[in-house]
Amino acid sequence: MRIDIITVLPELLKSPFEASILKRSIEKGIVAVHMHNLRDYTTLSYNQIDDYQFGGGAGMVMMIEPIDKCIAKLKSERTYDEIIYMTPDGETLNQKIANSMSLLNNIIILCGHYKGVDQRVRDAYITREISIGDYVLSGGELGAAVLCDSIIRLIPGVLSNETSALTDTFQDNLLAPPVYTRPADYKGMKVPEILLSGNFPKIEKWREDKAQERTEKLRPDLLK
Repeated sequence: MRIDIITVLPELLKSPFEASILKRSIEKGIVAVHMHNLRDYTTLSYNQIDDYQFGGGAGMVMMIEPIDKCIAKLKSERTYDEIIYMTPDGETLNQKIANSMSLLNNIIILCGHYKGVDQRVRDAYITREISIGDYVLSGGELGAAVLCDSIIRLIPGVLSNETSALTDTFQDNLLAPPVYTRPADYKGMKVPEILLSGNFPKIEKWREDKAQERTEKLRPDLLK
């Protein structure tokens, strides 16, 4: 998979891809992530990529021309499955979306900033708009990093144990059950006996029941 991220703050995005699972996936050649500084695509003085909004109002708006130039250059080099705009008013990212997007080959992610982008960008170029929650950040960079992490970890070969991703919270519309590790008894706090029994069918049933209980208590909306 190749991911191209268009941003005004590429330095903000570097760190998440230089550690842990994301770093290893890039080093293995499973995924390629490229950042594109939008300011490289403007001809205006001071590398300007934003301007006042027509009709007045507070906040600057990202202009269409540099975004058009950047997307056009990328599309001239390869075909993209999705061009995604990170925005608070997009569809909320969930596991189903991450699962489907992990099957794609090439995607562009446009990070919003300031008051957002000229609406013509959204009308003409964007194929999908995604939010990571009902709140506003300073820009789309952190949201893009979250989206990338949720996608990349699902690609075969990224995780050392691929079944781990299949048993994550939300994969089956249930929260994950409680998990424990050594020691079995810590200051009187004991691991449930069933998990020490070696009876794997019963252990699996216990986990299913606990997942159901947690979901009913904490996220009943997932069961609807």
